[in-house]
Amino acid sequence: MSESTETWARRYAAFFSELSEPDLERLGEIFDPGARFKDPFNDVTGLEEIRRVFRHMFRQCPKPRFYLHSWAVQDNTAFFHWRFTDREDDADGRLRLDVDGVSRVLFNEAGRAVSHVDYWDPAEYLYDQIPLVRGILRLLRRRIGA
Repeated sequence: MSESTETWARRYAAFFSELSEPDLERLGEIFDPGARFKDPFNDVTGLEEIRRVFRHMFRQCPKPRFYLHSWAVQDNTAFFHWRFTDREDDADGRLRLDVDGVSRVLFNEAGRAVSHVDYWDPAEYLYDQIPLVRGILRLLRRRIGA
């Protein structure tokens, strides 16, 4: 009996919910070797490039954590609604990431992701924390908004 997209999505969700840096060596269990990973700052192809993106995350974020709220599947595609935080507190005074987003993940017949695209707004969750950029964004929103 073959596995379903629901099973693959459940495995994928569990992997990212418990992700730690040593798990990066196991990316081949959930990603196809030629997979694409895209978010607002990266668009890479291949396991080594995906691994590089996540290594960078672990270097930049003191304690990264993905919280999966829900997911839905259709055919070979899963949509994940998640929250990402980079730490538990604001102690060191650096920008703090607390991002709400959605990922679209396409699976191949073997149940490995061939495409993972993240959708979230860096202006809302990151740029608004930088005083000068925040002011420019407010001005733009006033001019563009109704």
